[in-house]
Amino acid sequence: MTKALDGVRVVDMTHVQSGPSSTQILAWLGADVIKVEVPGRGDVTREQLRDLPDVDSLYFTMLNCNKRSITVNMKSPGGREVFARLVRDADVLVENFGPGTLDRLGYPWEVLHDLNGRLIYASIKGFGPGRYAKFKAYEVVAQAMGGAMSTTGFEDGPPTATGAQIGDSGTGIHLVAGILAALYQRTVTGSGQRVEVAMQDAVLNLCRVKLRDQQRLASGPLNEYPNATFGDEVPRSGNASGGGHPGWAVRCAPGGQNDYIYVIVQPPGWKPITELIGRPELGDDPAWATPEARLPKLDKMFGLIEGWTSGLTKWEVLDLLNARDIPCGPILSTKELIEDETLAELGSVVEVDHPERGRFKTVGCPLRLSDSPVDVAPPPLLGEHTNEVLASLGYLPGQIEELRQDGAV
Repeated sequence: MTKALDGVRVVDMTHVQSGPSSTQILAWLGADVIKVEVPGRGDVTREQLRDLPDVDSLYFTMLNCNKRSITVNMKSPGGREVFARLVRDADVLVENFGPGTLDRLGYPWEVLHDLNGRLIYASIKGFGPGRYAKFKAYEVVAQAMGGAMSTTGFEDGPPTATGAQIGDSGTGIHLVAGILAALYQRTVTGSGQRVEVAMQDAVLNLCRVKLRDQQRLASGPLNEYPNATFGDEVPRSGNASGGGHPGWAVRCAPGGQNDYIYVIVQPPGWKPITELIGRPELGDDPAWATPEARLPKLDKMFGLIEGWTSGLTKWEVLDLLNARDIPCGPILSTKELIEDETLAELGSVVEVDHPERGRFKTVGCPLRLSDSPVDVAPPPLLGEHTNEVLASLGYLPGQIEELRQDGAV
């Protein structure tokens, strides 16, 4: 069976997380992703956070499955010629260097476009043009400057980072959308184009509901929030949903660190909840029966619910609430997720065989296309595919050996 992106060749000049997360999705969808790395060293994450000596780290392996690796010395004439051939043969080039890095190597957009007029040149930067353009950006910096941290945490605590990598992988997913849009437009125009996503912009896009609420403050307090007072900015509101239906994480037995379940109270769910918690009289009590009546005392409402859930496990609560069509979700730890049988059956968590470290678990492709199934393949060893990629570009065996002797690859 063919893959959605069969025939699409991607020159992957990315490193660390944001870029590799993007190109890995392209590889999962069937693109031939050629990871271009520095000879002898490669992507810095091959060595970062190692759990086994002299083996590529899980940081690297979990972001680079299904790719091929070629080493190229961009500072040598032979390496630059290899790179030029890669560009001429490619559909997409992806990079997440600091601003101007490829320009300084002699490959600004104009040069790349001259080499290949159909090339899509996709970049991830920390910030868009302007005051912040040259600032360094990392995951939590993007969360800080994109609106996530100021609105995450409890009212009486400090700004808090989220464990979800919305700055890095979140930006990578945004870049995939831009690349696919550019590929589609090229079918009409025949021409490539620049695609750029800033990490700050991606986080801001994911925080749009908080900008919604910032503007709603002009009309008064945000009644869906549990906060007692409001100033002129959206406050941190703990585990409140802040949406149309109130939600909160309530404690379950036996009281461990993640023995909680998140419960959302919709209007039709109130009466079934009152019956479950042993307070059926509150179902029709005017002081509790309507969303408007419950809003001023959300803390008391969830306190009543927690009085019931604290005597049950989160899995027991999950079954009881779902049987009554009440939205909820147990707080799943990383251990529970990586061992979850359902996620394994779905391919959301998969096992991969690595030639050096053995079997390891990683996330599977979150995109499911009926006619483009995904098999998660091992990530490449450093330079593993150099010879075969060079051969596909027209280099003869003797020329490849000469490039190696010259330190070009």
